[in-house]
Amino acid sequence: MIIVMKKSATKNHVDFVINEIESKGLKSMQLFSTEGTIIAIIGDERIIDQNHISTLDGVSRVILVLPPYKMVSREAKREDTIIKIKDGVEIGGNTIQMICGPCAIENYTFVSQAAKSCKAAGVNILRGGAFKPRTGPYSFKGLGKEGLEILQQVGKEENMAVVTEVIDVRDVDLVYKYTDIMQVGARNMQNFNLLEELGKVDKPILLKRGISATIKEWLLAAEYIMSGGNPNIILCERGIRTFETETRYTLAIGSVPIIKDLSHLPIILDPSHATGNPSLIGPLAKASIAAGADGVMIEVHPCPDKALCDGPQAYTPEKFSQLMKELDPIAKAVGRKF
Repeated sequence: MIIVMKKSATKNHVDFVINEIESKGLKSMQLFSTEGTIIAIIGDERIIDQNHISTLDGVSRVILVLPPYKMVSREAKREDTIIKIKDGVEIGGNTIQMICGPCAIENYTFVSQAAKSCKAAGVNILRGGAFKPRTGPYSFKGLGKEGLEILQQVGKEENMAVVTEVIDVRDVDLVYKYTDIMQVGARNMQNFNLLEELGKVDKPILLKRGISATIKEWLLAAEYIMSGGNPNIILCERGIRTFETETRYTLAIGSVPIIKDLSHLPIILDPSHATGNPSLIGPLAKASIAAGADGVMIEVHPCPDKALCDGPQAYTPEKFSQLMKELDPIAKAVGRKF
């Protein structure tokens, strides 16, 4: 159930409605919209008298939400959510954001070189993994805290926001300290303990779709985070596992308009992990922007042949710079900009 307050509703009106909800043993969460304050009810809302709530002072209307995800649904908030990162950098508005950098943080030099080239091409958000969940136990798993320190240092030097993955509940506080955006990888999309913990932080969460997750399951994972109190969620489509073998995964570009219809949250796409093939990244990045994506995440490494993680799928700085020139007219064609 969603309660939409009138624009004229005062704080006292909102507090009274919240008290009515919580007196029944339910939880509530406030969202803010151009329509006014929105109050989402969390729990078994059958014990709430909808007619009674609708008569309370300051209440505009009460909406029964049919999807199992309530707060992330378009019914809960009609206009698109814009996530503010830092220093005027936003995801979800008219500007398309590129999120670029090496897959793993290997050393200062590589991260710095990648950041400088990406910044010069117009990128505002630097990615890099300090903790790397790998399929095999002997693969490079990242530098941990040292990697976080490198990422933060380079981000400050180049005036870029930084994003990295948190893979364990025990590392939430550590990753929070060094980053602007905290990423949940595909393997952890249904790590509900981690999602609940990230619901308590006040930084944006980039939530990747699981390799076998339906869109409904993906949005329910986002609901875990939002129901915990954190509304700053960026969805990331990174491809799902199908019977196709020509690419690592199948990039579901159709998820962009579907998400735009079902949810108010911004969505970006990651063609690097989806394809594992540099020759396919550019065309799919173009298709993503044409489909309405709010951003694209691309791996960029100054020396892909020396990368310790996913080198074969990384763009060189020169190739990425050329791609940005090719993406610009597509963004303009759909009424957006970088």
